[in-house]
Amino acid sequence: MITKKASTHPKSTKGIHKSKTQTRSDFEQTLLDNFINLQKVLTNLSIKFDSLSDQISKLLELFEISAKSFAEKSETDLDMSKTDEKSIEKLDSLLDQNKTIARGIMLMEERIRNKNQTSSLQESRLKRGFNTKPLPKF
Repeated sequence: MITKKASTHPKSTKGIHKSKTQTRSDFEQTLLDNFINLQKVLTNLSIKFDSLSDQISKLLELFEISAKSFAEKSETDLDMSKTDEKSIEKLDSLLDQNKTIARGIMLMEERIRNKNQTSSLQESRLKRGFNTKPLPKF
């Protein structure tokens, strides 16, 4: 980074006048310092990339090991999969029965609601339209 030795601001200097320009040797020294700092940053970055590469390699090894153990386990569990299929079939049949029962309950509810509505309509018609009197006795 190139830095100025001093800035000249008319209010702050009060007669002291410093040079804005750097000498050639100062400029070269600053350039050299910046180059060294850049090399340090690049070195740190390459070290971190190496570390990241190692960690990714270890992760891939872990995935390979787990895939192999999963494949071996699935080969030995073929008998278990047959029992799992039977359980799944039983659950499917229970699900179908549950759907049938739910439909029946919904139909029963609709009929009860319709009955209540029709009976209330008939009662309201009777109350509005007809004033019934008792029949005469003979």
